Amino acid sequence: MATFLYKLGRLAFRRRHFVVLIWVALLTLAGVGAASAPAAGTTSFSIPGTEAQKAFDLLEQRFPGASADGATGRIVFKAPEGQKMTDADNKATVAKTVKALGDGSEVVSVTDPYTTNAVSKDGTVAYTSVRYDAPGMELADSTRDALEAAGESARDTGLTVDVGGDALEAGAEMGATGEIIGLALAAVVLVVTLGSLVAAGLPLLTAIIGVGIGVSTITALANALDLGDTTSTLALMIGLAVGIDYALFIVSRYRAELAEGRDREEAAGRATGTAGSAVVFAGLTVVIALAGLAVVNVPMLTKMGLAAAGTVVVAVLIALTMIPAMLGYAGRKIRPADEKRKDKNKVEGTGTGTGTSGKPARPNMGTRWASFVIRRPAAVLLLGVVGLGVIAVPATQLELGLPDDGSQPTSTTQRRAYDLLSEGFGPGFNGPLMIVVDAKDSADPTAAFTSVTDGIKGLKDVVTVTPATPNKAGDTATITVIPDSKPSSTQTEDLVHAIRAQSADIKADTDAEVLVTGTTAMNIDFSQKLNDALVPYLALVVGLAFLLLIVVFRSILVPLKAALGFLLSVLAALGAVVAVFQWGWLAGLIGVEETGPIMSMMPIFMVGVVFGLAMDYEVFLVTRMREAFVHGESPSQAVVTGFRHSARVVVAAAIIMMAVFGGFIGASDSMIKMIGFGLAIAVFFDAFVVRMAIVPAVLALLGKRAWWLPKWLDRALPNVDVEGEGLRSLDDSRPKGSPDEDRELVGV
Repeated sequence: MATFLYKLGRLAFRRRHFVVLIWVALLTLAGVGAASAPAAGTTSFSIPGTEAQKAFDLLEQRFPGASADGATGRIVFKAPEGQKMTDADNKATVAKTVKALGDGSEVVSVTDPYTTNAVSKDGTVAYTSVRYDAPGMELADSTRDALEAAGESARDTGLTVDVGGDALEAGAEMGATGEIIGLALAAVVLVVTLGSLVAAGLPLLTAIIGVGIGVSTITALANALDLGDTTSTLALMIGLAVGIDYALFIVSRYRAELAEGRDREEAAGRATGTAGSAVVFAGLTVVIALAGLAVVNVPMLTKMGLAAAGTVVVAVLIALTMIPAMLGYAGRKIRPADEKRKDKNKVEGTGTGTGTSGKPARPNMGTRWASFVIRRPAAVLLLGVVGLGVIAVPATQLELGLPDDGSQPTSTTQRRAYDLLSEGFGPGFNGPLMIVVDAKDSADPTAAFTSVTDGIKGLKDVVTVTPATPNKAGDTATITVIPDSKPSSTQTEDLVHAIRAQSADIKADTDAEVLVTGTTAMNIDFSQKLNDALVPYLALVVGLAFLLLIVVFRSILVPLKAALGFLLSVLAALGAVVAVFQWGWLAGLIGVEETGPIMSMMPIFMVGVVFGLAMDYEVFLVTRMREAFVHGESPSQAVVTGFRHSARVVVAAAIIMMAVFGGFIGASDSMIKMIGFGLAIAVFFDAFVVRMAIVPAVLALLGKRAWWLPKWLDRALPNVDVEGEGLRSLDDSRPKGSPDEDRELVGV
């Protein structure tokens, strides 16, 4: 592979005009497609194989036109001090609001609080509910605007009015602030690392082009493939991070090759052949992790993963082709690594590689750190493992759920409406359960409906059970249950399980099937489905990546160490997420206003994304060590050599990735904020503790055993030559450092 990529890099360097033209054309084509494509809403949400989804599907059959999965909006009214909602003026305002709400094209029904007992016992709070014919994520913007406008008109009369419900649910949007912050910090790190504005600009430029192609393609296909805003947000987040990192790996290796005295075309080819090989396999691990989300069997997650994986593929291709082409344009503006230090030494009369006193130049930070770890590997390993283990302790108290209006910032109307309903009617009114009774096979459906209703009334944590509402055929009915606890509480989850536990007895007695659904039950089922899929997903992703890394490193213990280190960093990151978002530690520093259960997607999402990204550092750092070992260095010296050449770049790449993810912490959406924090802290733990401390400590303790591979397996595995051993046999016909070529490049 190294030889093929070497030739590809040289070709891209020589035919730079053609290569850049192709990528610009692809960007333009994707942009035109995105601009001309029909608008698409957020992807529809379904959870195949769950009871809640089965109930929704049954309602669609037995209650045609009822839009069982349709969104619900609530307008909550509170009377001014000294007044009641039953006063004539306030009743007139509510009636006017109800009439205005009924005019919407997507509205199925609007309730009158005075005929549905939706007025609190003290008469100060009332609410009206609006049902729509589409899920909240698929409603037209005009429908949401009309709901908010109706609330605003009522508010003008002096009432306290707030709007809530899943009708206001929209795709998780992230403004430009997060990306700008991330890119600004990345630019600073690149300038410091590469020492040149031109060199720093290349990774940023190519990453932006790659993300532009990926996100524009997603936008162009959104309507046809039912892709939504969250899909493009993930692609943007991952695409920026890996795009910058992959380009940084190749540019830094290019500068190192120049420092060895090679001419610019040869340096570009060798950088692509060596660092480019690491980029290919690092990218493959990310793609495996993201595409593996299909194992969960949730269409929304599958589409998010595949779209982000496609963006990573684009980032890899750009790094292998456009970066060498742009290096050709840059010419002598990108200088060899440590050239400034060498020039300074020469001016001071000390000679290249020595300090001002004639002594050898001081080793760089990577060399000093690796030497320190090798001298004390057991202590460093113990400190790293114990430290991450302590941080991971809160993960044992992990509670999963999906965010509702109660997790919104207190400044939002959804949160205020949620609090008003809790104040007037109890927290359970924010998450009613819908019970579907299928009595088609029952001899007495009416008796079955009554039996179910009476059984639920006797359960703990139940406030209200409405009478059964049968369909026209009389064989299916719906019952609404109001819990005593808020939707995201463990008590409400226990109630759902208790109702489902009764279904077997009811089935035996009446031949009727009882199903629990509604938004709250759907969230519970979704969390359970993700929990059940976590172990198979982890086994698939880690297993495939383990096999891939065996091919890359030609070792058993190195991939095993990489996988175990990743698990440690993910558990520590989950512990930090629990401490901040569930327990509230330091929550105010990142703007977390409401603590609660951790988003149910977080563990499996973090496993997928962080595993792929963590392997980036593993591949880039350890391949340089293996390269040194293959070329004859001792195991300990190979670790030092790998750190001398790669530590600075890996640290810079990690800081850049943390900056990109950290920029999303400023999002108002709690899901995006949690994802941004979780990924940023996971990258920190994995890069700075696992890869920078635990990895060299383990390799130092293992010695030559780290690179052991059974002979039969060595013969069976393909030789991908990531370390570039095959490049040594290539005859370089051009003189190194050709001044003529440099003059030609300057004139380009």
